[in-house]
Amino acid sequence: MSDSLRGPAGSRTAIGEAEAEALVQGICFKTGPPRRLGVEVEWLVHDRAAPRRPVPHDRLDAVYATLRTVSLNSALTIEPGGQLELSSLPATSLMECVGAVSADLDAVRAVLREEGLALVGIGHDPWHPPRRYLRRPRYDAMEACLDRTGPAGRAMMCTSASVQVCVDAGHEEPGPLGHVRRWWLAHHLGAVLVAAFANSPVVAGRPTGWRSTRQLRWTQLGVGRAGGAPLDAAPRRSWARHVLDAPVMCVRAEDEGPWQVPEGLSFREWARSRSPRAPTRDDLDYHLTTVFPPVRPRGHLELRMIDAQPGDDGWIVPLAVAAALFDDPQASETAYRAVKPLTERTLGLPAPHNPLWRDAARAALADPELREAAGVCFAAAIDALPRLGATTAVTDAVTGYLDRYVVRGRCPADDLLDRPDGTLRHPHGKDIRP
Repeated sequence: MSDSLRGPAGSRTAIGEAEAEALVQGICFKTGPPRRLGVEVEWLVHDRAAPRRPVPHDRLDAVYATLRTVSLNSALTIEPGGQLELSSLPATSLMECVGAVSADLDAVRAVLREEGLALVGIGHDPWHPPRRYLRRPRYDAMEACLDRTGPAGRAMMCTSASVQVCVDAGHEEPGPLGHVRRWWLAHHLGAVLVAAFANSPVVAGRPTGWRSTRQLRWTQLGVGRAGGAPLDAAPRRSWARHVLDAPVMCVRAEDEGPWQVPEGLSFREWARSRSPRAPTRDDLDYHLTTVFPPVRPRGHLELRMIDAQPGDDGWIVPLAVAAALFDDPQASETAYRAVKPLTERTLGLPAPHNPLWRDAARAALADPELREAAGVCFAAAIDALPRLGATTAVTDAVTGYLDRYVVRGRCPADDLLDRPDGTLRHPHGKDIRP
């Protein structure tokens, strides 16, 4: 994303509160039959020979410069701490998405291998403290803003990695694939996905007590910055209100000057006061990129709650499971029924700041109800995948995950915690003593 004020002239015209709310309602849910799928795969980058040794910035500079010359299907971006992310184009099928991103990852890994580096699928760096790699106005402002709530912001920016699945918002009309049902499902199935794919139990070489420390970090950023909107029968309205009441992260400079980082200023208050300057449509668009709920509507739905996964192809399993449970009507209905009993544990609080999501991040599938729901959902996904055109290899990967983790009440975080001699098993086979 660009850090500058650009775009058509209309995007720089001042807007008021009512117009801002109407704009958000108009762009957040683009309804229609679910047809497209996307994935954003984020990775930590470690030295293959010495993963506990931070990779020097000049070494990252060189390898990223080379990667920018490689022709890829996906967009390649670098995160504030040097994490690498591939964002697929919208695909018309699961296998189209898998094939395009897999080919891109092969090309990226080949470049990194020549430099002695590796992509590592862990949700939170188990050894390295947060360290900024990118120095840009957006990230300077983000750091200054998030520092007000403690160290979680820097950890989120610099030491976390995820698998983000993007699904269509769904039909306008009610039903298993209707946008209201899918919005509700995302916020309850999301807790099951947190638990099933939790993979960040260690920070600074020591267990944190949470299977998904990455999810804990998001919770620590507060409801306004990283919470979801209240769930009701009018998701457009509730999301728009949530966005306008969320705190403004920064007011960007129109020249090369520093960006302002206001404290306690919501976008609604900014639109009313028109100070320190009147907000524009471009400012609203930018504000939408600075709120980080676990489910974010951007026309489609971004499922942002899944930790990065181990192994070269581990990211395919959550992508396939999410695609099946959201886009196959039979599987979606089964998932809805499986997670409905979990509603009582939310206490009416938004995700991820409710007991259900906290239990998912802390206990993962050691929680009996989450384990049961995950078992039903994975079985439904496996049944649906052939109907979505999935290959046997993809279906077998999901089945293998069900057998290895879900039916045993485990997740990848448990593999990292199971070393009896106090070492961690690095994804590339090295035992690292904390």
